[in-house]
Amino acid sequence: MLWHHCSIHRAEIILPMDRVIQKKKWSQKRILTIAGVVGLLVLIGGSFYFTSGKSKLNVDTERITISEVKQGIFQENIPVNGVVLPLNTIYLDALEGGRVEEKYVEDGAMMKKGEPILRLSNTDLQLSLVNQETQVYNLLTQMQIAKNNAQQNTITNLNQQTDIDNQLTEAERLYKLNQKLYAQKAIGSQEFKKSENDYNYQLAKKKLSNDIITQDKVSTRQNLSQAEQSYQGSQNALNVMRKKVGDLIVRAPVDGQLTSLDAEIGQSKNKGERLGQIDVMSGFKVRVDVDEHYISRIYNGLKGTFSFANKEYKLEIKKVYTQVTGGRFQVDMEFIGDIPQGIRRGQTLQIVLALSDERQALLLPKGGFYQQTGGNWIFKVKENGSTAYKIDIQLGNQNKDYYEVLNGLQAGDKVVTSSYENYGKMEELVLKK
Repeated sequence: MLWHHCSIHRAEIILPMDRVIQKKKWSQKRILTIAGVVGLLVLIGGSFYFTSGKSKLNVDTERITISEVKQGIFQENIPVNGVVLPLNTIYLDALEGGRVEEKYVEDGAMMKKGEPILRLSNTDLQLSLVNQETQVYNLLTQMQIAKNNAQQNTITNLNQQTDIDNQLTEAERLYKLNQKLYAQKAIGSQEFKKSENDYNYQLAKKKLSNDIITQDKVSTRQNLSQAEQSYQGSQNALNVMRKKVGDLIVRAPVDGQLTSLDAEIGQSKNKGERLGQIDVMSGFKVRVDVDEHYISRIYNGLKGTFSFANKEYKLEIKKVYTQVTGGRFQVDMEFIGDIPQGIRRGQTLQIVLALSDERQALLLPKGGFYQQTGGNWIFKVKENGSTAYKIDIQLGNQNKDYYEVLNGLQAGDKVVTSSYENYGKMEELVLKK
């Protein structure tokens, strides 16, 4: 300080012919120092501002979707896909195994009931048929022989009975005659007794003959009945065997279209193996895949709609298949009212399946925001449209167009419904036009 004071003192000495030099108050070094301090303060202040306040992001309104919340009619529904199938399908299975010898028609042919589709061959089955036919013919021959023998035996017994009747008549006449003569003492007791014994013998013989004939009739009837039953059983077995051989020719069980025919000449098919199917063309149904998440809410009677050729048609669930495969289960739906003209088997339909009745609700249009928020919050646009800020919401059921708003929004509110993928953890969006 003493040096500085002395320097100033010397500077104030004015010599003749000398110019006074003023000392600069703001040197370049001082300016740079001050600027550095100010910049540091600005940096610290800006950092404090951005870290302590709400995070903001400028967003071009042309690149986002702003939707309005409104009151309206809501019906919970889900989009599903269905495949058109014939109303009734009859499967063709090989009733008997064999080798494919001949195909009469090709896949897709229109069939009439009873028309042949293909022919199989089975040598074992055909040999069994021959053996069964031989057995039936043998039984028929044996039954005919037994019947002839029974008739011959009956004739013999009847002839014998005729002789016995004649002998009995003669013994009776002689006995009665001797009885009178013996009473008149015309003959002795020995002769009378002999005629009496002859008569009783013939009488007993007559009774025995009657018993034999009666028993013969019963026995013959039983034998013939048993032979008839045996023959009938063999005949039934023969008919079954003939049907088995006849089943080697696969025929159409009903009128319809032959589809999914799986048989080639020379190919061997096992008994019960699927050969194809006949689609009955009297109508159509739709087989629909549904996510297993909805299995507890799907039942017969639920309705759906779809568009075809710029016209809306209705369907109704008639059968639910509860088996889950790959996270999905299936239902069969049938048309209500008109069936679309030109619809074809195998065609895919996009169906809106209703899960509830219509009701009044607060509606929020669907959008990409749900993927990032899970429906728990949304950006709500201020009335002046300059910014959009984050608020918590609660959503209920949904359909293909709307979410049902339960809490957090009111009718007339405007919200950003496009994707929030690029917004990170922003709390506020500054909307720029």
